[in-house]
Amino acid sequence: MASVDVTRVAGNIGALNALNSLTSINQQLAMHQLRLQTGKQINEAADDPSGMSMATTFDIRRLGLKTVLNSIGDAKNLLATAEGGLTKIQDILVKMKNKALEGQGDTIGKTERTAIAAQLNAYADEIDAIAEQTQWNGTSLIGSSGSAGGVTTDMKFLTSVGSTDATGATTGTTSTFAFQNHQGFSAFGATATYAGLGLVGTGAARASNNVRGFSDSDLQDSTKCLDLVTKAIDLVKTGISDEGSFTARLSFKEDAMNVQYTNTEAAYNRIMNANMADEQVQASKLLILQQTSTAMLAQANTAPQFLLSLFR
Repeated sequence: MASVDVTRVAGNIGALNALNSLTSINQQLAMHQLRLQTGKQINEAADDPSGMSMATTFDIRRLGLKTVLNSIGDAKNLLATAEGGLTKIQDILVKMKNKALEGQGDTIGKTERTAIAAQLNAYADEIDAIAEQTQWNGTSLIGSSGSAGGVTTDMKFLTSVGSTDATGATTGTTSTFAFQNHQGFSAFGATATYAGLGLVGTGAARASNNVRGFSDSDLQDSTKCLDLVTKAIDLVKTGISDEGSFTARLSFKEDAMNVQYTNTEAAYNRIMNANMADEQVQASKLLILQQTSTAMLAQANTAPQFLLSLFR
């Protein structure tokens, strides 16, 4: 700081020193007030270039993790929709099995078996309807009615922000789910790849023509009715197991992602966001210094006036 020589009034060095101090205080006060206004410690790259770079890296990752967490939540909802359809189909198949058992003995006649067959076919139609209606954004989840009735495509879900290899390509962002053998769960699928549950009645000849449903004569032959229903139940149980296992896997991923997101958010917060208590303390201190500096500047401007007494 320049030395003050009060006998040289043209320069008024004391006032300049006070003005420089006041200017510095005002700049610091403005910086702390801006941090209090925005809640951010770094408001422009000039505040902390390296800190801004690190914070941007953390910000990109935390936003990516948040997107992945939302995607995992959507995936679990999608699979829950599929599970709901499969569970209802399983309930219907259990009722069908009990009805098929009723038709095995000779204690009932043709009329009763015809009625039971009609009921089984009605149940099978409802299974087909459930499979058709179990969709997500227009995509069939557990099959559709018709001769194929399968789920022929894998379902990919965003489950990671991925990793970057040496070439700069990002990989490992998705996980794939499919029912075993791309099994579909409509009632009347043909006995072929991507088949449905195969509730087509009298064995190979009828299946080859995709004849839907059962007749009264099918009830007395377990291979034509009871076995088919039992096999269908096993297929649905396997599908529910597949879905449940993948959902559990997604839950583990979600827990891990939540931990990563929290830690990344903490790292970003430490660098980028202001300590509001400390900023308020600093601002209060500078407000006081601003007032004292203003008073000292006023005094410095009036100090050289004592020289006027030399001219009396």
